[in-house]
Amino acid sequence: MKKFLLLTTSAFFLVFGFSGAASAAGTYKVKSGDTLWGISKKHKVTVSQLKSWNKLKSNVIKPKQVLKVSGSASKSKAPAKKTGTKKAASTAAYKTMTVKATAYTASCKGCSGITATGINLKKNPNAKVISVDPKLIPLGSKVYVEGYGMAVAGDTGGAMRGKKIDLFIPSKSKAIQWGVRTVKIKVYKK
Repeated sequence: MKKFLLLTTSAFFLVFGFSGAASAAGTYKVKSGDTLWGISKKHKVTVSQLKSWNKLKSNVIKPKQVLKVSGSASKSKAPAKKTGTKKAASTAAYKTMTVKATAYTASCKGCSGITATGINLKKNPNAKVISVDPKLIPLGSKVYVEGYGMAVAGDTGGAMRGKKIDLFIPSKSKAIQWGVRTVKIKVYKK
């Protein structure tokens, strides 16, 4: 009888203990200083996915907030297929265009250094981030910019309408040196 009770109790904890751990594996508890962009990179998802899964209307997150960092378990087969497709599609541009490119820094007077997607440019001065018109280039997209390299569409701006982009360059003198250029870009699927 003792063995039966021990075996039943062990089986109970195995079944319910691991099922709880599986659901927690798809979540992340926000820590002070976290950004959606940082969490998205850590979990290899996009900011848009995080916002969608957590029904977020803005990029504001708070410490101790628990976020879903993967799709729901009931839909686990569909995203797995899409992930394979995304990897294959990420090597081919789905949109190529010529745009007017200017440069900006995070050290202007009154600038917070935090982008629309939550990237802290002051803490990440080597980040390759561009400001875009999100109607034309979705936020979170990878974009190859001629003369700048691979970047993430991580910011927006009042002047970013249509075929204009603004490149983040940490040095004010190098940003001025960039000036205004007409460049070709390749936008990759997220």
